[in-house]
Amino acid sequence: MRNLFVLSVVFLFSVTSCKDENKSNPPNIIIIYADDLGYGDVSSYGLGTLNTPNIDKIANQGTRFTSGYSSSATCSPSRYALLTGTYPWRNKRAKILTGANLIIDTTEMTLPKMLKNSGYQTGIVGKWHLGLGDSKINYNQKISPGPNEVGFDHSFIMPDTQDRVPTVYIENGKVVNLDPKDPIEVSFEKNFEGQPTGKENPELLSMMWHHGHNGSIVNGVPRIGFMKGGTLAQWSDIDMADEFLNQAKKYISKVKDNPFFLFYTLQQPHVPRTPHPRFEGKSGMGPRGDAIIEADWCIGELYAHLEENKLLENTILILSSDNGPVLNDGYYDDAVEKIGDHTPSGGLRGGKYSLFEAGTRVPLITYWKGKIKPQVADETVSQIDFLNSIAALIGSQTRSKDGVDLSEVLFKNSGTGRSELVIEAQTKTAFRSQNWVLIPPYAGPEKSYYTNVELGNSENYQLFDLDTDQAQQNNLAKSQPEKLNQMIKRYQEIIGSKE
Repeated sequence: MRNLFVLSVVFLFSVTSCKDENKSNPPNIIIIYADDLGYGDVSSYGLGTLNTPNIDKIANQGTRFTSGYSSSATCSPSRYALLTGTYPWRNKRAKILTGANLIIDTTEMTLPKMLKNSGYQTGIVGKWHLGLGDSKINYNQKISPGPNEVGFDHSFIMPDTQDRVPTVYIENGKVVNLDPKDPIEVSFEKNFEGQPTGKENPELLSMMWHHGHNGSIVNGVPRIGFMKGGTLAQWSDIDMADEFLNQAKKYISKVKDNPFFLFYTLQQPHVPRTPHPRFEGKSGMGPRGDAIIEADWCIGELYAHLEENKLLENTILILSSDNGPVLNDGYYDDAVEKIGDHTPSGGLRGGKYSLFEAGTRVPLITYWKGKIKPQVADETVSQIDFLNSIAALIGSQTRSKDGVDLSEVLFKNSGTGRSELVIEAQTKTAFRSQNWVLIPPYAGPEKSYYTNVELGNSENYQLFDLDTDQAQQNNLAKSQPEKLNQMIKRYQEIIGSKE
């Protein structure tokens, strides 16, 4: 008994000391968020043929999760969930945005707000896609509310996505390099007189549109929507990765003497895929593969910058993706034709936009030099848990409604993951409980006509056992009626808890 008592005291002392250390010397936190990167796109997962050595370096020295999930199979909802710790289906405005207003209420608790309240400097560099302003957006004056009003001290962003107008960077609410004599006008309803479009002027294109992307032409690339003016402010697509990387490094150098949080949100491999010429042809898979090679290089450069500044020992890196992969997402860019033996979904069913596993099961890696031991973990974790887990790690009492404290699992090689999780795809939801997945019946096509992705729609309930059928080929709804009813009951209880 005496030995047991001593061991208990030592254990409690160790846990308390660890928590106290994180309070007195809080770790820097960097979330690296890729865009449409699939479960099989990272070579350390051993599922595809693409090579990502810099991501692998982080994965092989940290924890690589085999059941890591985004909250949604599309971008804006996933970003909303990550930053707020709230299921996106609770917010009717949390859907794919195009020129929309801010969908995070400025009174809502967010990950950067929690960290800011805990003494952190907070910054975002890269894709935003969570809306701007609270009325018609005027890009010729300071735009508010935006990232700065929901907890970020510093922001250098693209407003929505690379395939949408306006094609400009915004720094702390102001368009970068805007000439007041050449004001920006934006519309998603009709074109401005005299402005060329992808639909009417294909001779001006360096990249041909396949579906939807036939509006204003910038740098030879047709976009969603119409834009006039802002010529000096328009970004260079092939230099975008370098620009975001340099801005991220610049931010780190500025705040490195204090605890900081950086949300580094890459644009790759989202369309239009425009890797810098030095990466062209490197993958043998066309622009999509080359864009992933470019993203991997950016991650390696960021890692090197942390190492040069002696920041690695006290910096947590979290790497993931907003949703699963898609090949043809609006442009003819050889993504389908040159895929070869590579499997972006890693053998999972579906992809971006889908309720099947490939829509939301994504690469998820945590790294903390000397603190997280190299490990492959099968525990179920979700990006919706980042807020609560990081808060617990640094001693904050802040908690979100839907998040779970998985700090032990994510950062300490111990503990257990989620037992249940609701995922979302284009406002439709599905439910995972332990190894079981329930997809309710939904009207609509079984497969997306343009993207060729299986969406998960069916006239009947679908029930899958991931332990024996990770590719979701065997629907057990009829053969397992008791489990089906159990899953339906629990799913409805969660979905019904709106408040």
